This record gives sequence, structure tokens and C-alpha cells, in this order.
Amino acid sequence: MSSPTTTRPYHLAEGEGPALWHLGALLTFKATSANTGGRLWAQEAYGARGYAPPVHKHTREDEAFYVLDGELTLYVGDDVIVARPGDFAWAPRDVPHTFCVESETAKFLAFSTDGGMDRFFFATGEPAGALTLPPPPQGPPDVEALVAAMAEYGVEMVGPPPSPRTGG
Repeated sequence: MSSPTTTRPYHLAEGEGPALWHLGALLTFKATSANTGGRLWAQEAYGARGYAPPVHKHTREDEAFYVLDGELTLYVGDDVIVARPGDFAWAPRDVPHTFCVESETAKFLAFSTDGGMDRFFFATGEPAGALTLPPPPQGPPDVEALVAAMAEYGVEMVGPPPSPRTGG
């Protein structure tokens, strides 16, 4: 049996979509692999100053970022990009990348083609108790479990997360 070549249109209003608390941020998914036929996932991320994933590279998808509010520093290969509202950045597959929230808080879109990586967030995050930043963690994340989960989705961790560039 073949898979469908088209998907049904849909709409989500502000604040709608499955929401997770993940590594200190609120992630609200506007599109998942399941509702785009595996073509795309998109999340609205909201994080506080210092929110940053480890440096990593995707082997299956490209990733992009669009800043809605606040300031991020994006590290893509050897490039360092300071991104503010309205700025867009592209992180091609197989290129190490990460970001760090520089402002008090930031809201941005993160999305990738092809779909699939969104399942990592659902596997390692928790349903958000509210559409707010999560409470402080009880301890450090289980790095071994995160590395193993990332590998399941074709993502390799290649370095630690960055810290904000300035004292704030």
C-alpha cells in the first residue's frame, strides 16, 4: 500500500498545538510529522536566557529558525549569527549547529524538513502543565539517555551547549 501524496489542510490558532516542557523550554508544536505526511515539523519555542541545546548535527533533515521575539545566537558550522525578531537562519543537515537565548526570554520558530525529528521531543519531553516556562529542573538532564534518543533520530551530539555571550 502506498502512502498518500497529499495531506489535509489544517489551522492552529495562537496557543494551540501539543505543548511540551523540554530541557527548560516550552515547545508548542504547530505541525508534526503525523499531520504533514512526514514532510515537516514546526514548533514555537519559548526559552529563558541561557536556553541552549548541545551542539549537534542532523543526518536526515535540514533545520531552520525564525526569531519572533528576543535574541538568539546561532552557531552553524563556523558561522556565529546574532538573530533578532524577523531574522531567519538555516542549518543544513550534516553541519554542526546550536543556539543560545541571549535576551531575558526569546520566542522563535524552529522547523525542519523532512519530518521525524519531532518525535524526539515527544519521547524526551513532558506534556506542559501550562503554556509557560517549566519549573526549574530537579537536577541535570540524563545526558546518556538524550544522546541515545538523539541517535535514534539520526542526530549526533558533537559538543556541549553554549552559554550566553555576555553577562546580560
